[in-house]
Amino acid sequence: MDNGSANRPGHQNDSAKAWATVRGHLRESAGVRLFDQWLKPIELIESDESDTIRLALPSAFMTNWVRNHYADRLIAEFRAILPDVRKVSIETRAATLAPAVLTVETSIAPVARPVVPSARPALDSRFTFDRFVVDASNMVAFNAARALAEPGKPRFSPLFLHGGTGQGKTHLMHAIGHAFLAACPEASVILMSAERFMFEFVSAMRAKDTHAFKTRLRAADMLMIDDLQFIAGKDATQEEFFHTINEVMGAGHRLVISADRCPQGLDGVEARITSRLSVGLVADIKTPDLALRRAVLDRKLADLPDASVPVEVLDLLASRITANIRDLEGSLNRLIAYAQLTGEAIDLDFAVATLGDVLRGAERRVTIDEIQKAVSAHFELKPVDLVSARRAVVVARPRQIAMYLAKRLTTRSLPEIGRKFGGRDHSTVIHAVRRIESLRDTDREIDGAVRMLLRELEG
Repeated sequence: MDNGSANRPGHQNDSAKAWATVRGHLRESAGVRLFDQWLKPIELIESDESDTIRLALPSAFMTNWVRNHYADRLIAEFRAILPDVRKVSIETRAATLAPAVLTVETSIAPVARPVVPSARPALDSRFTFDRFVVDASNMVAFNAARALAEPGKPRFSPLFLHGGTGQGKTHLMHAIGHAFLAACPEASVILMSAERFMFEFVSAMRAKDTHAFKTRLRAADMLMIDDLQFIAGKDATQEEFFHTINEVMGAGHRLVISADRCPQGLDGVEARITSRLSVGLVADIKTPDLALRRAVLDRKLADLPDASVPVEVLDLLASRITANIRDLEGSLNRLIAYAQLTGEAIDLDFAVATLGDVLRGAERRVTIDEIQKAVSAHFELKPVDLVSARRAVVVARPRQIAMYLAKRLTTRSLPEIGRKFGGRDHSTVIHAVRRIESLRDTDREIDGAVRMLLRELEG
């Protein structure tokens, strides 16, 4: 019996457990709409090889989309849980279609540790400097990012990038990694989200192996931490983060941090951390103007030679979807996907029919305060009840609905939403969102209330 066959039952069991964890991570980070549309249909299928994970989707189009957008993320997520995984195969269920396979360097020996990142960061191949559309709103951040990626002694460090959700911070961080590794192939580069930093640190503490965690991060030639706002209120994590950045900066290594606001505006993050991060270069990315939004669509469309989108449709998207680049690109992807799946041609009527909810939602930004007022009025409560410690169902359920609406209708992060509801933890918000999503499928009264509130808030 070959080794693959001998190890198969245990391998499949471990793979299933890992897949459940990875799905949870994807669901939290992607959001309900994107997850339900593209990631929820993924199924784990049996693999004959102990170092291979096989994932399947129902159509070739969905397979290609997931491979292009989430291949690197999937291999990184699985290897963080199962160090022996060397390959993730993203396939179409139809047997006649060849699988799309992502591999990682097989020369890297697996390390038997609960959390093991890739030896090189899982950088998104789409996020390079030449694919970043530049104008006055992001030029300082772009030029600073390129400067920090140059070999030799860095002119400044840390680089602190801040801007709203979907404005290009993560794109620039990946681009920095690509450029720096191209110039210095032997360099040690680590890119992780603040949530991943917290997860790995807690895992290391539980495994009583914090020394390895600290040594790995502090020895990096370049350390990049994305979405710093997610460590707000996490005292132990902030303590470790402070010492980590001190070591990295003290050693003269490169440090890149991103957040949704400037260092001084990070509520819940210790002053000593924000002060330390302010000594380098702080560069903001402003909300994109119409010209930049239109240029981004042209750049995106150039990567999709088989897609035909009329100029008037591109103008409509650029003029109506103004909040961030990610929503803009996502809307274009959705439009093209629907056209290919239905066989219809893209025109203005098709765009409005397909993206009606997005276009209407883009007309007006809803605030958490407005949501709390609307929910309180609907359930005949006082707004203060939603932020109180009361746990009675007559208060708890409306509070959960308000949190669900805040996640769906605003760009606020989970910790920010939690703070607006009486200083609750982000895990409470996640639970509330999942609970209301579940109840909407089974409780007609809850679903009706949510629908009515959505109509009222979206105007």
